[in-house]
Amino acid sequence: MRTPTIDFVGQSRRWMMISGGLLLVSVLALGIRGLDLSIDFVGGNAYQLVDVREDVESDELRQAAEDAGATDVVAQLQTEGEETTGAQVRTESLEPASETEQAVRAALEETSQASEVGFEFVGPVWGERITRQALEALLVFLVVVAIYISFRLEFRMAIGALIALVHDVLITIGIYALVGFNVSPATVIALLTILGYSLYDTVVVFDRVKENSINLGDPGLRTYGELVNASMNQVVYRSLNTSITSLLPVGALLLLGAQLLGATTLQDLALALFVGMAVGIYSSLFVAGPVFAWLKTRDDDEQKRMAKAARAAEPDDAAEPEETAASADADERAVEAPAAGSPEARRPITTEYVRGQGKRKKRRR
Repeated sequence: MRTPTIDFVGQSRRWMMISGGLLLVSVLALGIRGLDLSIDFVGGNAYQLVDVREDVESDELRQAAEDAGATDVVAQLQTEGEETTGAQVRTESLEPASETEQAVRAALEETSQASEVGFEFVGPVWGERITRQALEALLVFLVVVAIYISFRLEFRMAIGALIALVHDVLITIGIYALVGFNVSPATVIALLTILGYSLYDTVVVFDRVKENSINLGDPGLRTYGELVNASMNQVVYRSLNTSITSLLPVGALLLLGAQLLGATTLQDLALALFVGMAVGIYSSLFVAGPVFAWLKTRDDDEQKRMAKAARAAEPDDAAEPEETAASADADERAVEAPAAGSPEARRPITTEYVRGQGKRKKRRR
């Protein structure tokens, strides 16, 4: 397959403008709309339905509760084998024995035909303590990743990878805030999974840059920007194939599992994974690599290399005729010289061969 010639580094300003616009929209959405947290974060009411009809669907229960005035409704069926035995429905906090709470209970009982409807108040499962522990674990993870990439590859690559990680998480959370998707503990798990996926794709790109660094300074790979650009074009098909094969099962989980089969508990997980992976495809190619190339241009050695490459690219119009003739003679001698590894190059160098007499004497014999 032919290697593409996408100018990732040369068009880095365009990619940065796109990323900056997405990040700005995400921050504004978080500040204005905020996140729609599930009852696992803020608490709510739980209705336990016993002995429901066998053909009841979770969407029916959710719609019935919403029609009665409840919001943030999550309905989950309970089965034994292939038989539906019960269901659990969670809503926002409703005042016990209030008009809305009684209407929701009656609607659920009528829709499910349950023999018994239990009610209890559910506190926030995902509390402050779990949030603090999750943030501490995330911080330790980022520090370990930065140390590993710094020793295995390069410190500036670690900076580029961490910027891509923050980029992916912020945009994914911003999309949730902008569209109004419900944020549940499954969403948090998916966001943490996105970090590992995005990091893997970024390390693949940086590893190829490290392999090709031995060619730094050669024609066509004179500067680090050109080196990064060539390396990313070499792995772009691999990154796209890996990303597409990862998105397909997640998309099937989102569309088939959550929408068609009614597994609403999978929806939050699959949705965050799908959005985060799509953003990760973009960041590994258009954020991490160009950021690393930009950081490398701040090195003194790279500044000298860029200046030298610029001088080499300029046409030398002031070349003397004698120098031109000398270079032409050198080129002619280079053409006449035997190729390395050929039979002529392996013959012993003697006076007769140098004078061109060796072949003729051999033919006379």
